[in-house]
Amino acid sequence: MIIKNGTLFCEDGSFRTMDLKIQNGHIAEIGSQLAADGQESLDATNCYVVPGLVDIHIHGAVGADFSDGEGASIQTMARFLLSQGVTSFLGTSMALPGERLSQIYRTARPFVGQAVPGMATLRGVNMEGPFFNVEKRGAQNPDFIIPPNLDLFLRLQEDSGGAIRTVAVAPETEGGLEFVEKASRMCSVSLAHSCADYETSRQAFARGANHVTHVFNGMPAFHHRDPGIVGAAVGTDAYVELICDGVHVHPAVVQSVFRLFGEDRVCLISDAMRACGMPDGEYDLGGQAVTVANGCATIATGSLAGSITVLTDCLRRAVGFGIPLEAALKAATINPARSVGLDREIGSLACGKQADILVLDRALSLRNIVLNGELQAVSGFS
Repeated sequence: MIIKNGTLFCEDGSFRTMDLKIQNGHIAEIGSQLAADGQESLDATNCYVVPGLVDIHIHGAVGADFSDGEGASIQTMARFLLSQGVTSFLGTSMALPGERLSQIYRTARPFVGQAVPGMATLRGVNMEGPFFNVEKRGAQNPDFIIPPNLDLFLRLQEDSGGAIRTVAVAPETEGGLEFVEKASRMCSVSLAHSCADYETSRQAFARGANHVTHVFNGMPAFHHRDPGIVGAAVGTDAYVELICDGVHVHPAVVQSVFRLFGEDRVCLISDAMRACGMPDGEYDLGGQAVTVANGCATIATGSLAGSITVLTDCLRRAVGFGIPLEAALKAATINPARSVGLDREIGSLACGKQADILVLDRALSLRNIVLNGELQAVSGFS
């Protein structure tokens, strides 16, 4: 297949009118006026040609949740995500009992890395919990929050087949800094659901943490005399997740995050739960009842319970909030891929990478989806 005449989002973060040739599921050539040589041709005139979106923090969608521990739920999520232009994702778990997490990860294991037509690719696991500070639990179930436990983490990593791409931890908890140092040798370590002050956070980054889970949410405020996790992260190379759903973070703060951290360190995430793509009503997350109304998902305490917004809409909102399209696209593609070690395969349009590609019109609506080099139907989710 060859995609012709599109406004291509290049690896250097610029847009250029280029053609892109696909062979054997990978990008084979990028250049001007490439010959079709009898291949199927897709005309992308007046459209953007961009990498498939990468959601590294998503719990569920359309009634399904990764923590259901069922293959059918993973497949339901994957079908919906692809229909929305998300071609890769990390299944994100919650604070749950160890045996329950084992079952969830064993179920996910055979799906990891499998490119299936009509489905986004599950690239691994985001282990969000249970190593948190109960005071900043948000919608995490306090019954299952425990101090960091390396033995449990190693067992779960084995159960998943080595698929845990990032693990979240509150570094101020007992054994937290030691856990950061050891776990960071095996995967990305993210600071999350934490009361850590600036100095503890600084030590965590120095000992291997390289990520912040949903920045500003589940952590102390960025105070001028006590800058906390956010202030400590600014002076590092750490990536920061940002839920750009118009609920979790004010549009002015979205702009501030991009200015503070730069366009190469922000990762847009959905943090979506099973009500994403569903009507208002009653749902659950991590064993807790969730009410969805007026664009918000909340538990009984009033805490936000993830989002109900797909990553594609987070991208559009970021642009609507004044983020340049180039920066927003980086934050939804290459940055998250790089933050969890997937950037050699996905996240940008470069020769040799997997051909997961979107064609968007000028309003950022989906026109075409290419997954693993194959054109997918764009007809909505069913």
